[in-house]
Amino acid sequence: MTCIITTLERCWFLSPPWGKEIPTVEVNLLERVYLKNTRAFSYCCGVHWQYDRWIYAIACDNEIFQATQHQIIGTGRLQATSVKKPIFVLGERVMLRFHDHATNQRLVWGIRLLNGTWFYVIEMGSPTLTQTPDKVNRFSFVNEQDLVRVNV
Repeated sequence: MTCIITTLERCWFLSPPWGKEIPTVEVNLLERVYLKNTRAFSYCCGVHWQYDRWIYAIACDNEIFQATQHQIIGTGRLQATSVKKPIFVLGERVMLRFHDHATNQRLVWGIRLLNGTWFYVIEMGSPTLTQTPDKVNRFSFVNEQDLVRVNV
């Protein structure tokens, strides 16, 4: 029985929620954007997959707003910054370095810049059949030192 559960979890964690091909993102990381609801220019500091669409993190005046593609307009220009590029990309298969769970491989569901460091949205637990109020979030921000690229 344990082998069946492990196999099911492995399939779950490596099955992309967006299907076979990753949908294109509206704006790139660190791209300057116009945020329609605040009528301000800012930049994209992250993107993750949620509710069957990309959700963008927009840094604006020391706050981070969540926005869909319909709430922002990309300018095509990158924000000037000294931050290095992220090591991993959306949809890439990675392995958790220090995880005692049977299935270590995961997909990168999102990327976010936090305090000058790139973090990656990784699914840490498979969904349960019943929703409980004390259920912790299945997704976590993981830094690049805790991840290893899986060569397929």
